Amino acid sequence: MPQPGAQMPPNMMNTQQDHGGHELFDAHEVIAGIISMLDQYQMYDQHIQDPELKDIVKRQTDFVTTMYNTIVGSFSTGQDPIVPTQQYKMTQNHTTTYGIKAGAPKKPNQSVQELSDKGLSAYMLGQTKSLATLLAMTALEMTNPVLRRVVADSVPNFIEMSYEIFLYQNKHGYYQVPQLNGQDMTLMLQSYTTVPQQNLPQ
Repeated sequence: MPQPGAQMPPNMMNTQQDHGGHELFDAHEVIAGIISMLDQYQMYDQHIQDPELKDIVKRQTDFVTTMYNTIVGSFSTGQDPIVPTQQYKMTQNHTTTYGIKAGAPKKPNQSVQELSDKGLSAYMLGQTKSLATLLAMTALEMTNPVLRRVVADSVPNFIEMSYEIFLYQNKHGYYQVPQLNGQDMTLMLQSYTTVPQQNLPQ
């Protein structure tokens, strides 16, 4: 670390000038959040019973580890990362079950022994949703064009991971989806109309 008043080498100065102060704090928060997700997925994996959920944890962990390296690479150098941003591919089908069924009221666990796949998948969903939001907000205030693109390109991946976990939960009845009655839904769907537009995109 240079002493106060000491002149920095030109290459070090250029790297530092490629990032704004606010961006550095946000990038640290993003990277710390990804580390936290990876650490917690390791803990969840020890308690998960369903092989399907274990597979989701493994695939998402592998993908996010690559994403972590990509973000750290672009953050520390300000250059294109060695491994470019990848696209997450989930394995769930897109079928959603609608409707609510009565179940036991929810309450906090009283011990680790009460951890279940229902709760663990909910924790996973909370983390991927939070990271999708955090990365989207962070990308809006990035000054380094490479880091901004890498962070922005990672948002759809966290959205896809969240959707995968939602579909898993919905399939097992952990995440139920209420619907409006048919008449109310139709009225809401038909409550807007388009406007005439010139010079439509080709």
